Amino acid sequence: MAQPRVPGGGGDELDLPCGETKRVRDLDLGMREFDCACGETHAVVTDSHPPERFVPEFLVEVLREAIETTSEEMPEFGTPHLMGIVLEEFPKRVVSEDVSEDQQLGYAMLWVTDFDSRRLHEIIVELVVELMEHAVSHAEDDDALSQFETEMLQFDVSEFVEQYRAERDLDSDDVYA
Repeated sequence: MAQPRVPGGGGDELDLPCGETKRVRDLDLGMREFDCACGETHAVVTDSHPPERFVPEFLVEVLREAIETTSEEMPEFGTPHLMGIVLEEFPKRVVSEDVSEDQQLGYAMLWVTDFDSRRLHEIIVELVVELMEHAVSHAEDDDALSQFETEMLQFDVSEFVEQYRAERDLDSDDVYA
């Protein structure tokens, strides 16, 4: 939970999963990870980051068509939903904060993880694959489920992430890293 340091002074601090704190205003839109005083690197995600940061656009379109959201604030599937899945799976390794009151940030939601940005990317891909498998299992089509499972046995998440990041030419300064 963010703790005010100086009222109105933009000094809110975020308690990180590692136990350290970080000034929220130090986490800008261009930042995708940072080296922490704890010695680890933590991924940073904001609601303004597109879900295509993690998965290809065609898959985002499929997810948007297949997943019905119930939120008026977030009517279509996006990064907040991806991070919600991560938060649900790793509640002690992800912190989230609603920073919508700070109009100078350029984003309303912030997530910081115990993982670096590459590991977070892998986790999101793994969770999306699990989500897809769950959806296929509800289709009551044994052939489709069998085919999906066979294809997923050949799917290497780490290799996918490596290729996806290389294709997008991602480095620490890029928008989608």
